[in-house]
Parts: sequence; C-alpha cells; structure tokens
Amino acid sequence: MRYIEDFRDDERIIDHYLCKQKNSLKTNAGKTYLSLKLQDKTGIIDAKVWEMNNDIQAFEVNDYVKIDAVVTTYRNELQLKVAKIRKSLEGEFDPADYIKTSEKDMESIHTKLIDYIKSIRNPHVKSLLEKIFVEDEYISVNIKTHSAGKSMHHSFMGGWLEHTVSVVEICDFMSGRYKHVNRDILIAGAMLHDVGKLYELSALPENEYTDDGQLLGHIIIGIEIIEKYANEVENFPRELKSLIKHCVISHHGKFEFGSPKLPQIIEAFIISFADDIDSKVQRFEEIISKDNTSAKWLGKHWGFGDEKNRELRKSNFEV
Repeated sequence: MRYIEDFRDDERIIDHYLCKQKNSLKTNAGKTYLSLKLQDKTGIIDAKVWEMNNDIQAFEVNDYVKIDAVVTTYRNELQLKVAKIRKSLEGEFDPADYIKTSEKDMESIHTKLIDYIKSIRNPHVKSLLEKIFVEDEYISVNIKTHSAGKSMHHSFMGGWLEHTVSVVEICDFMSGRYKHVNRDILIAGAMLHDVGKLYELSALPENEYTDDGQLLGHIIIGIEIIEKYANEVENFPRELKSLIKHCVISHHGKFEFGSPKLPQIIEAFIISFADDIDSKVQRFEEIISKDNTSAKWLGKHWGFGDEKNRELRKSNFEV
C-alpha cells in the first residue's frame, strides 16, 4: 500500500483509502465537482474530483474507496486530483492500514493513569476516579483505543489516553511548585477534562460526532459523568464536586474557544494551559513529521490560536 505520508508531487496513486469527507460543490463557472478528504493510518489528504463522468462511481462518507489519482501541490499542501474512484470491495483492503495509532505503549500509559488515581489522598476524589476509569465498563475499555479529537489533535487510536496522561503529567509537575494548589483537585480535573470525548466521538475509523456530541458536546457530557458517579460516592462534598466540575467546564480557557466559564480557581487555570500546550505541541509535531522536504520553513498552518494561519519553522539546527 502507498501511504499518504509518502506521497510525492506528480506521483500517480492507484490504491485504497478511507473517505472521511465528501462534499459536492460548484466552481465559479457553475461546474460541479467533489471535494474529498481521504485517510489512511499515516494521515489525511484533500482530494478533488474535477471531471464527473462514468469513472466516478457511487460511494459515501466512511466507505473505503479505490482511486486513480495524481498528487499535486496547492498552497504548499499536497492534494490529489482524482480521475477514477469507486467503492472498494471486501478483501481489497486491510482496515488496520487506515487507523492511525499512537506510537506509544498504551498499556504503560494506562498504568500511569491508574497510578495517578492511587496517588490521590482524598478518599472521595479517589473513589470518584475509580468508579469512572476502573469500574465503568465502557470507559475502562475505550480509554485505551479512543481518539482525543476529530482532526485538531491526537485524532488517532490511543490519542485520548496519550493526551489525558500528558496533561495530568504537566499538572503534576506544576502542583509541587505552588503552595496554594490542591493536587487532588488538579489531578482529578486534568484526568476528567476530556472524559466526555469518549461519548462525543464514535469509535475509529469513523471518529465522527455522535448525536450527543453534536447536541451536547464533551464538556456537558463530562459534567454529567462526574455528577452521576459523585452521587454514588457516599457523602461526596458538594463544594468539592463543584470545584472539580469547574475545572472541566473551564478547561478551554476562553469564551471564544468554547469555554462556558473562564478559569476561576488556580487548578482550573493550570489545567487550561496544560491542555492548550499539549494539544498545540502535538499538532506542531504532526506538521513536522508530515514534512518530507529538507526546507526549514513548513508553510502556514492553522490551529495555534491565531486569527490567521501562522508561518512555522523547523528548529533542527545542527551544531
């Protein structure tokens, strides 16, 4: 199989890919064309079908498709100009080739998560985390395979666990440096900040928004999970529950980033920045990894909190 990360300009590609997005659009001249996003485990690439003819057969989003296309460059990004496309047949593809997977050892990272729960001193908080991450059958199984996002960051198998533990580790590092930080609240909030994403997004390879994901979003879903299991912990302090909920509600940091509330306690403030730095650095790493050139500059990219795309550069200075 020819993987997307290995594509080169002007190369002809005849192979199978997962169709993640399909839109029928019109050019300025009124001509119909298809705009697609195709995926394998190494990445996603834009594709365009400019000529609608008998070689363009019926297929839908989340179908595996066979394409005959040429790699082109548009605005410093590779894309595909598709001449032929059809739905793939059973046996023509291996689903494992289309699910991007974390390069890290999920069992080791999962052990870290459990160890962090064990390190919690407050019995109410520890019991809450155990009920959610150990005793809940759906959550305890899916945290090892679920993604942390649709496309922005950690959108691969194991992404949720990798991102969550990374945020917890950053918060744990910060907790010992400031005397007014409650470590139990900080670690619990960090661990729970994206728990709603386990229900907001469907399983890979689809990785699409569920009905609850569209209607409620992961912040509201996460609050519902906390409320449900905190109520199962005997005499769980109402104030403590509100403080942990606030960490989840405010973790996007700003109203314009979809946060219903701004961080108002020190733990929520730390979590919002830990979440932000891990997601943005991971995105930066993915952009560097996808670059196949020896050039220092990576072009303009979105997703770094700017109103317009930011010009990025590799820092591989050789001494």
